Amino acid sequence: MKQTILLSGLCAVLLGGCADVRLADYKRPDAPVKSSWSRQPEATLSATGTIVPQWWTQFGDPYLDSLVTSAVAGNFDLKILAARIEVANAQIGEARAGALPTVDVGAGASLEKSTGQKFSKQFNLGTQVSWDLDIWGRVNKGVQAQTAEFHATEADWRAGYLQIVSSVSTTYFQILQLDEQIDQQQRALTKNKQILRIYEGMRDNGLLPATQVLRQRAEINRLTKDLLELNRFRQVAENALATLLGVPAGDFKVAAGRLQERVRIPVVPAGLPLELLARRPDIVAAEFRVLESHDLMGQAKLARLPSVSLTGRGGSASFALGDLLKSFTFGLLPSINIPALNPGIKAHAKTTEKQVTVAEQDYRRTVVAAFEEVENALVNLDAHRQQRVELQMQVDQLKLVSDQTAVQLEVGVVSQLDVFETERSLLAAQLALLASHQQVLSDTVTLYKALGGGWAPLKVANASN
Repeated sequence: MKQTILLSGLCAVLLGGCADVRLADYKRPDAPVKSSWSRQPEATLSATGTIVPQWWTQFGDPYLDSLVTSAVAGNFDLKILAARIEVANAQIGEARAGALPTVDVGAGASLEKSTGQKFSKQFNLGTQVSWDLDIWGRVNKGVQAQTAEFHATEADWRAGYLQIVSSVSTTYFQILQLDEQIDQQQRALTKNKQILRIYEGMRDNGLLPATQVLRQRAEINRLTKDLLELNRFRQVAENALATLLGVPAGDFKVAAGRLQERVRIPVVPAGLPLELLARRPDIVAAEFRVLESHDLMGQAKLARLPSVSLTGRGGSASFALGDLLKSFTFGLLPSINIPALNPGIKAHAKTTEKQVTVAEQDYRRTVVAAFEEVENALVNLDAHRQQRVELQMQVDQLKLVSDQTAVQLEVGVVSQLDVFETERSLLAAQLALLASHQQVLSDTVTLYKALGGGWAPLKVANASN
């Protein structure tokens, strides 16, 4: 019996030499590289020192911290990604089971009656053990591919985590910005109602045409409409935040606040190291899927080699149920399957080679897109910071004008309308400064996300390496 098995294995080895199953070691695909960012570094910083894992705490708002904690625990997109990790982990065991023997146990009875013959019955009990020997490592390649997919799903969760934290932060900033806009819009509406009363008095005294009063009423209608729209925007943003937290929309409320008082703009240090890009979960996921496709290609090539199977059978049969266990029959059936002549298997191997190319190109696309995202974030952050400085100077100057106009009103140099017009200009500049503050905050969130959000670098390597 041993000689038969050894002979079968030897034949399989000889037949296997007819197929080209050379497997190259995995190597990270070539991709575009950058020597530096457009924002030239003033000093070299470590990746750890640039972005901390809980980077959102740099905004100095404890309520934002609590929102992020709630979102990580309750967001359903993250729960779906976490469930996919569990599925991928279970599939590793499913792939590994392909190298284990299978056991089938069965029992049956045959009852038969023919015309002119006596009623006959026969009982049987049997078991069969089948084992496909993984002599080439084909099953192991499948396990390695599924392990790579498992790691890719972990990176997907990290990418989803970054997206959720970023969305929670920017949505929260928008709500606080809308709170300030609503407050300032209400003050503008009050001022314009005061102007309307002055216009009406001047019209009654024949000092102003009625058309000017109508224009002012139309302005009040516009401001009222804009105020209603701002309130609508806030409710919609609040509903979006509730969904991010995993709470039904309408059941979650954010207390009114002032963005510029509650959220500070963190200082993003210069000298952002390029190795931060290796921390991006989407790039890690893309490379793990290249590794997965590489292993699946190897598995497809190994499938072209002959396979050796061992089948053991044992059982008993009897015409009487009481005699069923009195005699047994055993057998061992080694076999060799030669799929190298199967065109379908050869075609599948070619398909997996092309799928490797697709995965490699997707990895390169992800890297290039990441470079663009980082560069855009740096450009936007720098430009909006500079704009905010100019807007702050504009607001400061208009405040001086407003104070001087108020003094001139007391001595009768200017009219109350001049004061209102000055305040209107100041209010418009303050709204622009508020929007700029929110934009810089959002740009900072985008930059943190683009640079990997503080995740530790993860080396992509085969499970056997």
